[in-house]
Amino acid sequence: MRRFVALCIALVALAGALLAQKKDDKDVCPYCGNDPELMAKAGLVNHGPFDFGANGIERAETLLAAYDVKWLQSKHFEIGFALGAWKVKDDEKKKFRAELEKLAAVLPKVDPKERVIDPWLRTHLYAQRCEEIYARVQELLGVDDSMFPDGTKPWDTTGKYMGEGPYMGQKGKFEVLLLPAEAALTTYLKNEFGLPTKKNQRWNITDKDTITVVINITEGSLREDMALHGHVGFNLAINMLDAFKHYSYDTPIWIREGLGHFVEREITPKYNTFDSSEGSVAAMTSKAKWEPEVKKLVAAGEAPRMAELVNMKDYADLTLPTHFVTWSMVDFLVKTNPKGFACLNDAIHGRTDAKGYADGSNLLDVHRESFPTCLGYATYQEFDAAWAAWVTANYASQ
Repeated sequence: MRRFVALCIALVALAGALLAQKKDDKDVCPYCGNDPELMAKAGLVNHGPFDFGANGIERAETLLAAYDVKWLQSKHFEIGFALGAWKVKDDEKKKFRAELEKLAAVLPKVDPKERVIDPWLRTHLYAQRCEEIYARVQELLGVDDSMFPDGTKPWDTTGKYMGEGPYMGQKGKFEVLLLPAEAALTTYLKNEFGLPTKKNQRWNITDKDTITVVINITEGSLREDMALHGHVGFNLAINMLDAFKHYSYDTPIWIREGLGHFVEREITPKYNTFDSSEGSVAAMTSKAKWEPEVKKLVAAGEAPRMAELVNMKDYADLTLPTHFVTWSMVDFLVKTNPKGFACLNDAIHGRTDAKGYADGSNLLDVHRESFPTCLGYATYQEFDAAWAAWVTANYASQ
């Protein structure tokens, strides 16, 4: 009898070990093998665990227990990926081949010719895409990592204020959570942040000093990988701009929305994201060509003016013409005066008072005063005229 009991205990232990091994195998990435040395060479940190959301990765996994979430931490991001495989379409082959070749340079097990991108590979691909977006936004703002503090101590009011931490001024890495269903999004947002919304959401987690974006791919066209890539770019551009020299106050909507559109449309003009306020419906269009629409507004004298755009208080103020124009004005500045665009953002972000505290007061005055000092336009009217002339000369009519 004792031998029988001992045998049963041994069998139970063996079964437990086999189940644990099966789970461990399931959690091992086939492309990096969770190898710290290989991941470090690839600019990655780990596949978890790491601190995520308002209450940690364990809480997130509990809330999302019905979904297979792959976790990945890169240099600037913490990512949760709960989507399935993607079969590359014929018109996407060139894009994916280039991306996978870049990924294969640091993860040799990646096949650049792969046509079915499994969840592990997609997770790595989105980490690479996020880092590329990060680099692009830093380029547009004229900054790099060396310009931000390490976050170990508060600013002592000497030198130029660049925020509170290394991630564009935030202490925590940017978060991205990609989910396959509206139910997953609503469950997560309600339980993590108390947000009763069904919309994809950017959120400032003040206790952790990090900014997150939670995306459900059943919204709009996001089941398409190209659309999702652009949507991630749109949201990360705005999160990075908010974070620039620390997210202590809101900056003008026109720049945030315009930069979001600009980054998304560099990735793909085929799909577009439009912000709206909670309870309202965003002004939207499926048109890929925005240049002719802007040119029509200019020709008809119906384009919103900078004096109007800078005074928008809420995303509910955005109309389809303002979406077109905010994008176009960022497009104009980036292409004709990139240093001026960076200067404008430097001036309105990270402002402090005499005691070193964040100070977003008189922001509209600072914005107006930055147009002659950064952009070379004495008035908003002068800027409007220069932008309109550039649109007329450079945008196609159809």
